[in-house]
Amino acid sequence: MENLSGIIRGIHHVTAGVEGAQEDVDFFTTIVGQRLVKQTVLMDGDLPIYHFYYGNRKAEIGTIMTSFPFKQSGVYGRRGSGQISVTGFTVPEGSLDFWKNRFEQKNVEHGEVEERFGQKRLSFFHPCGLGFELVEDPNDNREPCVSEDISEEYAVKGFHSVTMSIREVEEQLRFFTGPLGFRLTGQDGPYYQLEINEGGAAKTVNFKHEPDLPQGSWINGAGIVHHVAFAVADDEEMNKVRHFIEGLGYTDISEIKDRHYFHSCYVRSPGGVLCEFSTSDIGLGIDESIEDLGSTLLLPPWKLDEKEEIFNYLEPVVNPQVQKINK
Repeated sequence: MENLSGIIRGIHHVTAGVEGAQEDVDFFTTIVGQRLVKQTVLMDGDLPIYHFYYGNRKAEIGTIMTSFPFKQSGVYGRRGSGQISVTGFTVPEGSLDFWKNRFEQKNVEHGEVEERFGQKRLSFFHPCGLGFELVEDPNDNREPCVSEDISEEYAVKGFHSVTMSIREVEEQLRFFTGPLGFRLTGQDGPYYQLEINEGGAAKTVNFKHEPDLPQGSWINGAGIVHHVAFAVADDEEMNKVRHFIEGLGYTDISEIKDRHYFHSCYVRSPGGVLCEFSTSDIGLGIDESIEDLGSTLLLPPWKLDEKEEIFNYLEPVVNPQVQKINK
């Protein structure tokens, strides 16, 4: 096997730490217009932390942004290099003026429309400072999540890419274009564009060369992206990925972990960014129907004995979409 390009399908999900739970829900559901498709908890450690999943109408892989609200526990990260600095979503061609006006009306911090790698994009920021961008992509045919004030001609489709802040690009390029099987398809100033398989939406990774930016923290805390996950089909392919990467000497790779809705393993890339590989064969529908996704807090089987303690500890959260989505 020369590389993993035939096994890695593209981006599975992106996971970040945020501050307030309700603030996060409101931002993604009422501002960005994504559907809250799962309410669960952090599956590592003893402290109860929400884990929210946001995506398109059908919660498809390649659309799922997940977050851990850490304000209640007081855990904060430090932004810097060796992290994902920007998470990109695709929107229809010609929609960025709508989004710029929307962000202004909703008091969301944002940048100006700019072009890079032949695509127009607009940066904006989560209340906790996380960086995002909307990228116009006429070739993305995924079904968006629409709402009363965001119609299909403007709505977010899913991930376009992630941008990684890298101090030294060479070894990070070697990792992505070597074992992972990405192709370097462009460079624009400090930005490098890499694509896997057919490229495009959810199959693109960008590096931003920032040699003078201090290293960011690697903990799971508010204000930073913790990891990007790449999709593989099942446990058989996960084992191929794990053994292939480890066999090349990238031994900072975890055992396979049960995340209830998928199985995962993690590797720290040479540039410091944590990369995850996640299976696609389980899904978010194993404990609630597509109509009911995100409507209630659900726990994995190994957390059920702690249900009362978890429910009493976590701050109450209202999903503003429950009635509208289920109608």
